[in-house]
Amino acid sequence: MLNEIKHHPTSKERCPSRALSAGGLRRRAVLGGAAAALGMTAGLSVRSSVVLASGRGPAPNFVTSPICRAAAAAGALPDSAGPPRHIRFAYNGTGICTVAVPVALHRGFFQKHNLDVEFVQLAGSTDQMLQALATDKADAGVSMLLNWLKPLEQGFDVKLTTGLHGGCTRLLVRRGAGISDITQLRGRTIGVSSLSGTPRNFFAILLSDNGINPDTEVNWREFPADILGLALQRDEIQALADSDPTVWLTRLRGKGDLVEIASNLSGAYANLTCCTLGVRGALLREDRAAVAALTLAIREAAVHVHTDPDDAAQVFSPYTPKVPVTELAAMLRTHTHGHNPAGEALRQEVVKITGDLKRASVIKPGTDPVKLANRVVEDGLLKPDDTGRIISE
Repeated sequence: MLNEIKHHPTSKERCPSRALSAGGLRRRAVLGGAAAALGMTAGLSVRSSVVLASGRGPAPNFVTSPICRAAAAAGALPDSAGPPRHIRFAYNGTGICTVAVPVALHRGFFQKHNLDVEFVQLAGSTDQMLQALATDKADAGVSMLLNWLKPLEQGFDVKLTTGLHGGCTRLLVRRGAGISDITQLRGRTIGVSSLSGTPRNFFAILLSDNGINPDTEVNWREFPADILGLALQRDEIQALADSDPTVWLTRLRGKGDLVEIASNLSGAYANLTCCTLGVRGALLREDRAAVAALTLAIREAAVHVHTDPDDAAQVFSPYTPKVPVTELAAMLRTHTHGHNPAGEALRQEVVKITGDLKRASVIKPGTDPVKLANRVVEDGLLKPDDTGRIISE
């Protein structure tokens, strides 16, 4: 179930000196984990946002808050071409691989493109994001491409507009266990937090690429993510597969005893995207300009993550307050946030990954990867200008 949407200070309330020229740009978020993060990053506590919403007590001085300063410094205030376009963004705030989304919010990229973005918070699963899009409770969301393709194959009305980055899914083994390569996992047991999740599906592909049948020549066991490391230490499994930040922290807790032997940047995937922006097909048909603006904002935020991972880690830190910012930045540096395919480039990656998922028995044998890619990847939404910079059409 989707959490109830609560009030969060609007852009006008956070930046009163600039909101009038911005047409009273509003940006709402839900109360809970993401709301706490938004408040902390904007220099507020959840309590102060509630006080402001109720009209009780003196209003804090939001003019000097980080989000206002960043927006002003980047020239990120929208022009007067019209009222901001409202976008409902399904977001759970748990995966650092989606860091471009809070960066787009807190570093003014949504505002720059005249967008009023409302975060619809989810409890965490991709299924809930898909449900929110399917039932018109959200307009857009970010998830791993391997999570999008099965529902898209089944006719889910979402278009993919850009990739965000590659990397963030890892395969760990115990040091000294005699396993240094994925080819040595034949006959072994691999632990995952979901038997239908991206880590299982990706490493099934990698196993198949290395001549190992992922259905018959390895065993898969499901454990809660936070005890996968313990199961590995006890030799209940001989490898574990998971995504950042969980798998990164599992390796840290292993104090040097756990080593990474593969990731979703291994082999042919070194230059492919994993996380992708999906937008409701109905929104694309009704307001193509809004989707182009959203796509540009997310792409620019991803580039910011690539060029300044320390700042991106600082933005994301309230979402994972128990993880040191230095570790978040270290994770981001191992991802490829400068890789943001769109249009034909994204279509070719979808063709490749769909074909791989067919071999891993995730996509149906009769599905044509080219036809699926042509149907689900939106083309012509962005184009390069004379300098090669990507702009909206």
